[in-house]
Amino acid sequence: MDTMRDRFAPVVARLLDEDPRVAVVLAEIGKDAFQESAHAHPDRVINVGIREQLLVGAGAGLALAGLRPVVHTFASFLVERPFEQIKLDFGHQGLGGVLVSAAASFDWPEGGFTHMSPGDVALMDTLEDWSVYVPGHPDEAETLLRHAVAPGTGSDTKAYVRLSVQANAEPMPVDGEHFLTVREGGRGVVVAVGPLLDQVLAATEGLDVTVLYATTVRPFDGAALRRAVGAARADVVLVEPYLAGTSTAAANDALVEVEHRVLGLGVGRGELRRYGRVDEHVRAHGLDAASLRERIGRFLR
Repeated sequence: MDTMRDRFAPVVARLLDEDPRVAVVLAEIGKDAFQESAHAHPDRVINVGIREQLLVGAGAGLALAGLRPVVHTFASFLVERPFEQIKLDFGHQGLGGVLVSAAASFDWPEGGFTHMSPGDVALMDTLEDWSVYVPGHPDEAETLLRHAVAPGTGSDTKAYVRLSVQANAEPMPVDGEHFLTVREGGRGVVVAVGPLLDQVLAATEGLDVTVLYATTVRPFDGAALRRAVGAARADVVLVEPYLAGTSTAAANDALVEVEHRVLGLGVGRGELRRYGRVDEHVRAHGLDAASLRERIGRFLR
């Protein structure tokens, strides 16, 4: 199976061909995948070099000119390093665009902590009116990329698409808006985000819980959570592939009129200095199926 990032360039290349408003801005990373597109659309495929603040600023400049910019690099260089440019160049000026990251929380451990970004979604959450998409499969990544870039979403909409090498075995029918009900039960609700769905399904096998699948995490589908919880007291577990607790406030807001408890599971704040492999990071943060089963079961008890 190809990865989400493998799918990214061909999808956006087709969008460049289909829509003369679409433009791509790169900072060296990913440029080889857009060589043909750069020849076909030299004015709409721009590589600014290793200049991440300029990367975001140039994307905003293209938006000012009426284009729909797709801005791409690793998450730590796309969200954390040029955060001021995201806040001011896009947000303050009221411009739309699509930020597409790679490497997720720890997808390239060999790159070290400079290439890890478990806090990206939490950081984006401090800004107004950004949609955040976290696909769990390459097919879902294609759907959500098209949803984010499509002219029908409006040229002033702002979207962040978070790609990962981690993926579920099978795609789900995502629509860019709603949570999906994957399993129903009566003892609690577990919200699995993006590539953690398979781990959550394995962890909750045989447990009497509802499992919701989230790939659009902002706006947060509070209505789906309320329907799953019902009118009675509720226990809710959020399992996110980024900083633990990122969506607990959103869940609390959705359930403000219902007695409830919320447990936020995700990537811890501590830096793991023995970089190792992706699967070792997953286990170290307690996001493998065995660890999740123990943590979810203890909370529900």
